[in-house]
Amino acid sequence: MWVFLLKRVLIAIPTLLLISVLVFAVIQLQPGGFLENMLDDPRVSRQTVEHIRAQYGLDQPVWAQYLNWLKNIVLHGDFGFSFLNNRPVSGLIWERMGWTVLLAVLTILATWAIAIPLGIYTAIHRRGLAATLANLVGYFGLATPDFLVALLLIYAVLSLGGTNVGGLFSPQYIDAPWSWAKLRDMLGHLWIPLIVIGLEGVAGLMRQMRANLLDVLNQDYIRTARSKGLAERVVLWKHAVRNAINPMISIAGLSLPNLISSTIIASIVLNLPTIGPFLYQSLLDKDQYVVMALLMLSALLLMVGNLLADLTLAWADPRIRYE
Repeated sequence: MWVFLLKRVLIAIPTLLLISVLVFAVIQLQPGGFLENMLDDPRVSRQTVEHIRAQYGLDQPVWAQYLNWLKNIVLHGDFGFSFLNNRPVSGLIWERMGWTVLLAVLTILATWAIAIPLGIYTAIHRRGLAATLANLVGYFGLATPDFLVALLLIYAVLSLGGTNVGGLFSPQYIDAPWSWAKLRDMLGHLWIPLIVIGLEGVAGLMRQMRANLLDVLNQDYIRTARSKGLAERVVLWKHAVRNAINPMISIAGLSLPNLISSTIIASIVLNLPTIGPFLYQSLLDKDQYVVMALLMLSALLLMVGNLLADLTLAWADPRIRYE
C-alpha cells in the first residue's frame, strides 16, 4: 500500500507540472486581458498600464512569466496577484474556501445518505408507489437545471411568507459575531442550497445504485448464496450491496473538483459566498492569476479525490490490493 501511495505521489508531480503548462498556455492564448481592458477607462493612461505590466513581469517573454509564476508557487505558495481585487490570490481563495468546503461536505453527506438507500429500495421494490415516486424524483432531478430549482424554491418560500432566501445569513447577521441566533439563522438559509446543489446528485447516484444492484442481483453467486439457504437479508447486504456499491466509491472521487466548478449559476442565483461565482467573475474580468490558481486547485482536488477513492475501494473490497 505504501508503495502504491509513493507511486501516485511521484506521478502527481509531473502531471501537475503538465497541467500548469496547459493552464498557463490557455490563459495566455485568450485575446486581450485585464490590463488591456483598463485602457477603456479614460482615467487610466497607457503609461500607468505599462508600469503595472513591468511591475508584475508581464512585459517579459511568456516562458519567463511561466517560470516566475511556478517558482513563486513552489517556493512561497504565492499564486499571484488579483488585478481586480488588488489583493493576493491566496487570500481571496481562502476567504471562500471555508464556505465552499462546508457546503460541499454537507451536500455530499446528505446526497449519499439519501441516494444509496433510495437506490437499494427501488432495485428491490421495482413495482410500487414508493419506488415510482422515487424514480419520478430522480427524473425530475436529472432533467431540471439547478438554477431553476433554486428559483422555484425561492418563489415558494416567498409565497408562503418566508424571508430566508438568498445567501447564508440574514442582513443583520452577516457581520455579526457567532451566536446561537446566528447559527439558527444560517440553518434556516442552508436547506435551500442543500436541496438545489444535492438534488441532481441524489437523482444520479440513486439511479446508478439501482442499476448496479439490479445487475448484481442477477449474478450466479447471488443465486448460489440463496440456494445455500442464506437469509435474504444476508444475501442482500453482505453480498449484493457490498459489490454494487464499489463502482459508486470510484465516482465519489470526482466530487472534490465540484467544490469549484459545479453549480456556478445556482450559487450566483442564491448569492452563495463560494468559489464557483468567484471563478466565473474572474473569467469574465480576465483576472488571469485568479483563474490559473483556481484551475490548478481543481486539478489537484481531482487527483486527491481519485487517490482517496482508490484507498477507500481497497478498504471496502478485500479483493483489491495495491502492491
